[in-house]
Amino acid sequence: MTARSISPSTTFSTCLLQPLKQCLTLDFAKCLRSPSCYLLALLLAQSSHAASVGTVPAQAGIELPKTMAWSAYPTGTGGYSQAVALGNILQRTYGVNLRVIPGRNDVSRLATLRAERVHFSAGGSESVYAQEGILNFASKIWGPQPVRALLSNYSNSCSFTFATAADADILSVADLKGKRVTFVQGAPSLNNATAALLSYAELTWDDVERVEVGGYNASIDAILNNRADAAGGACNSPPFLRVEASPRGLRFPALPHDNADAIARVRQRLPWYVPHIAYEGPTLPAEGLEVFTSAYPLLVGLETSDEAMAYSTVKILHRHYEEYRDAAPGAMGWTFDRQKLEQAFLPYHEGAIRYFKEVGMWTPEAAAKNEENLHRQSVLRTAWEAFLPTAPEGYKEFEQAWLAARLNALEAEGLVTLSDTL
Repeated sequence: MTARSISPSTTFSTCLLQPLKQCLTLDFAKCLRSPSCYLLALLLAQSSHAASVGTVPAQAGIELPKTMAWSAYPTGTGGYSQAVALGNILQRTYGVNLRVIPGRNDVSRLATLRAERVHFSAGGSESVYAQEGILNFASKIWGPQPVRALLSNYSNSCSFTFATAADADILSVADLKGKRVTFVQGAPSLNNATAALLSYAELTWDDVERVEVGGYNASIDAILNNRADAAGGACNSPPFLRVEASPRGLRFPALPHDNADAIARVRQRLPWYVPHIAYEGPTLPAEGLEVFTSAYPLLVGLETSDEAMAYSTVKILHRHYEEYRDAAPGAMGWTFDRQKLEQAFLPYHEGAIRYFKEVGMWTPEAAAKNEENLHRQSVLRTAWEAFLPTAPEGYKEFEQAWLAARLNALEAEGLVTLSDTL
């Protein structure tokens, strides 16, 4: 029987006996008057809803929910743009919606992760500070967190350096003395990176005029509005294009690598920062600029994050690299060739490790380093649990007492204390 031979008055119970293609040609406004049709419509609607909230069927080992969520730096930043680029691939290839939730500061990005409002966080050094229970994470409601790394981005840009207004005549880090430098409220990772880079020239926050701003984008506005002369950020951060296009202009001062003492001062504060040549970013010379960098974005979850989801996410980032590498500034840095598994400061998630083993990247050295990092987290967690029962009530007193307890615990194990970071 052809579709044309079915009368518009055919009941849905009759239609059920016909091929689906034929049924779809019927006048369902009339069919819905049939109880059997109405019942089937309800069943179809329930089936559709179940599919929308379920998981994506396994596709070559991929297991993801219909909707994923990441926290990231604010809209317009490199990390946010890269997450959006990956989201396009997830939607196109796997039917997965990736919600990218911008967080204006370190705490907000990781608070959504801990509260399970997002599955992963694409941030920066705040993950290290959360592991350590220091800076904004030294409070009673935080403490050391069981952070787990999934993948790192080491791009042709840099994770953090000084961007200055060209009209401020800042040609070197030493020239920042007496200049106006932004201090982002609630963003210890940015502010501590600023302090570390200032130490390159033996400067501190006391040697500059601190300009407090409410968020990362506000620091860019401060330069544009002539309230500040310098701010920190990734070399290829899109907001710096606004500074370049403004009457003030843009300049990145170099941090030369031939000064061993200066490099040692920076790395004493931030051991996960390494000397780096940056090529990608506005106004950077063709031969590159000597700076420092760390993983940015650094994609992290928690110890409790779903193993299959972590595995699938890392696998997708690897499998579709050629599709997204040029889709956002700095996205090429996710390449597996640049993963520094043997130099990590955070332990990796079991799901990520499973994929690294599959592709032959998980070396004995990487495994040994991972055990070291897990041991560090265990020491910190044990110290925290021992500290809490007798901890002072006052906020300042609590923080100071915890940092002392933390220092003692790490020193007893012969571990790096990051005391110069505090």
